[in-house]
Amino acid sequence: MEDKKSRFSTYKELLIDAIIILMCVIVIPRFVIQRTIVSGSSMETTLHNNDNLLVEKVSYIIGKPDRFDVVVFYPYGKDEGEYYVKRVIGLPGETIQIIGETIYINGEVLKEDYGKDPIDYQGIAGEPLTLGEDEYFVMGDNREVSFDSRYQEVGPINEDLIVGKALVRIWPFDSIGNFEKKQ
Repeated sequence: MEDKKSRFSTYKELLIDAIIILMCVIVIPRFVIQRTIVSGSSMETTLHNNDNLLVEKVSYIIGKPDRFDVVVFYPYGKDEGEYYVKRVIGLPGETIQIIGETIYINGEVLKEDYGKDPIDYQGIAGEPLTLGEDEYFVMGDNREVSFDSRYQEVGPINEDLIVGKALVRIWPFDSIGNFEKKQ
């Protein structure tokens, strides 16, 4: 009888361990937090090629992205698998326009200094662009090379394509920590 209890206890512990492992491997990265690697120079000087970031997903389940959040999103739909890392510039319902090097939100100059270089391509935002109720306008900090919402192929990003907020850099070790500067 004691041997049967001992075996049951061992199986129970193994089952609990398996559930914990599944939570860590599947549930947490899918719904809570995941590691993302920056590819390219579109977010310089804030983020660099091969920076590893932790992206948290919970805040956008219960809330919405804020202006200047660095977000990870699928530009062409979730089925494509490719993701981008960009900064939120325009929020749902706002009208965005870029005139010369200046970004306007609802006719007012956007005060920001994230851009590495002056804007030399206005794209679809050269004319007033009004965002839908679930759309965001995103741009890379390296405005000269960033393929972002200014381009017709990317355009405004639907909220359901946003994976989460880039929270902290975890690699390289000499740059670990929060990468955001405050406006």
